[in-house]
Amino acid sequence: MKSHQTSNQPISNMAMWAAGGFALALAILNLGCAAANKSTNMTRIDEQPWGQTQDGTPVKLFTLSNSKGMVAKITTYGAIITEIRVPDRNGKSGNVVLGFDKLDQYLKGHPFFGAVAGRVGNRIAKGRFTLDGHEYKLAVNNGPNHLHGGIKGFDKVVWNAKPLHANAKETALQLSYLSKDGEEGYPGNLAVTVTYTLTEENELRIDYSAKTDKATPVNLTNHSYFNLAESGTILDHELMINADRYTVTDDTLIPTGEIAPVAGTPLDFRKLTPIGARFDQIQKKPKGYDDNFVLNSGGKALALAARVYEPKTGRVMEVLTTQPGVQLYTGNFLDGKLTGPNGQVYAQHTGFCLETQHFPDSVNHPNFPSTILRPGQSFKSTTIFKFETRKG
Repeated sequence: MKSHQTSNQPISNMAMWAAGGFALALAILNLGCAAANKSTNMTRIDEQPWGQTQDGTPVKLFTLSNSKGMVAKITTYGAIITEIRVPDRNGKSGNVVLGFDKLDQYLKGHPFFGAVAGRVGNRIAKGRFTLDGHEYKLAVNNGPNHLHGGIKGFDKVVWNAKPLHANAKETALQLSYLSKDGEEGYPGNLAVTVTYTLTEENELRIDYSAKTDKATPVNLTNHSYFNLAESGTILDHELMINADRYTVTDDTLIPTGEIAPVAGTPLDFRKLTPIGARFDQIQKKPKGYDDNFVLNSGGKALALAARVYEPKTGRVMEVLTTQPGVQLYTGNFLDGKLTGPNGQVYAQHTGFCLETQHFPDSVNHPNFPSTILRPGQSFKSTTIFKFETRKG
């Protein structure tokens, strides 16, 4: 395992060396280094080989950790977050995302656990859109619609990795990928960078950026499934979403274009409310949420989008983003066929997603915030998952 770490070590006194005090200088240097290492809060990043894809492409796994006990594991396959470990109110560390501990399980197929979805996350109606007078046809891979970039979206490619730094405040991993013109039917060569940063404040920050040589839609998000209790249902998790409105959808989860108030509906999470409190009012089958909320911030600046509290462990997760929307998905289609580390069964409603994003099918709705990126422009967005605990 390769480690990337930096620290501030005391510099020896050259006069001591010149005076022949080599042993004394070395002793002082060692004592100073030991004291610095003991007293300095350090983050670190480690990398290790993690197998290869069916075509022989090597895959790596990176482990980011801080001095507070938070750990995030990220693989170059799909830019997937495989694990996030954070302490509970008693200081006991546990994994709060759904995933696998072996690459082979991801290669066999999964419901986007922890992956970066793109080139366009969420749905495009009937896999079609018109841009600058040209109609583009995409794969239809979710009922009658296109979902999360197609048959081989960003969740199924191997990204290039570059550890950026590890210091007293944060450690970062930069992942990059070139989506070529015509890939999955999208126009333009799109250069994408996703940077994961773990801070000493128990934040996992995700910075997305992209540039293109031809106009194209872009909507990047991370599709992690969270369970702050580590196992069991997430229906008792208490959720607040900072949104007064949502995008109304048809039976295939494509927006109708209407933006409606959440007040008086099962989607009213303006105050902390158990996720399952209004399941009996939901008409969807299978039961659960798969809805886009229009954030009050409007995507104009980094702002609080959601807060989740898990009463048994005391864990709290805040989601901050520069995006105008967030999709709440409650693992409605998990069916117990997939298992995680230690035999954990991923049954229905054992994880929830808060996918920060532009609205679904924005490319076909002129009244929605635009997802079109043009040459000379830069796509940029930031999302932060911040963890803390509450005593009860």
